[in-house]
Amino acid sequence: MLINDTKIIQEAIDSQNLDLLDEFVFPKKRIINKRSDFKSPLMLSAHNLKHLNKIPDLKTDSIILNLEDGVSAEMKPYALRLVMLTLSALDSSDKKIIVRVNALDEGGAEEIGLLNSFRPDAIRVPKIKTADDVSRAVELCDSEIELHLSIETKEAWLNLSTLKVNERVKAFYLGILDLFADMGLSQELIQVDNPLIQHILGHFLLTSRALGIKPVSFVFQDYKDETMFQSWLDLEKKMGFDAKGCLSPKQVEQTMVTFGADEAALERARYIVKRFEQEREQGITGFSDDKYGFIDDPIYKGALALLK
Repeated sequence: MLINDTKIIQEAIDSQNLDLLDEFVFPKKRIINKRSDFKSPLMLSAHNLKHLNKIPDLKTDSIILNLEDGVSAEMKPYALRLVMLTLSALDSSDKKIIVRVNALDEGGAEEIGLLNSFRPDAIRVPKIKTADDVSRAVELCDSEIELHLSIETKEAWLNLSTLKVNERVKAFYLGILDLFADMGLSQELIQVDNPLIQHILGHFLLTSRALGIKPVSFVFQDYKDETMFQSWLDLEKKMGFDAKGCLSPKQVEQTMVTFGADEAALERARYIVKRFEQEREQGITGFSDDKYGFIDDPIYKGALALLK
């Protein structure tokens, strides 16, 4: 069990006794997990103590502790304390722990101020619109904490290429349902074979990559439809994504398998890197290889990127 005194803590939540809950909350200096290779960020509602206690056993590489959607206004103060308790219990974690706060002007700024001393690995900020919003979030976050952004407003979409205002901005999450609502588009358009969706995914991916930002594809809400979820994963992998938001352990499993290491591709990359570096020592940076055809500097750099 991750959090001790579970019974008393649950009673404090049920009776809405915030003072009692505060008696269990103490900041602890965590070791920040700086991994960038996470593939399956699993969303957990931060007000559900039972779910939080399962974190050590979850087969994912990243957790999003959600304080925003799905947590009622009345429960948000209690959810915030549970996040603090969770972080205090995780001195270090092989899973990246990301806290999704509320919008900055809807309590998020205050939440970040309280969370800084508990040192989540990253804070994800929703409803971003401009580079000024991001700069404000950067200033609010402790200098060791990464900043992740939800891209879910029409302004953020238009300003996407300007939102990396600081090196601590590490990931963008595509919030496609909110984005469509903000643009007045029907969610019925969100289909695997719709060229509009493929354009959105492609633009999001390429802009993020050009900025040096990790793009995380959108959460698929119907977590029981494993077949359709796999169709999205197959499309996204083909496009170049390596991470997708998840709502269930099964989605995590599918994502990890789909975006996992392709041993054949890795072996090809290792071969190309070795051959290129051998030829480069002789002053040759473009040559024909019997196994993989023409190899030059861009091919070499692509192989290096894959291995990284």
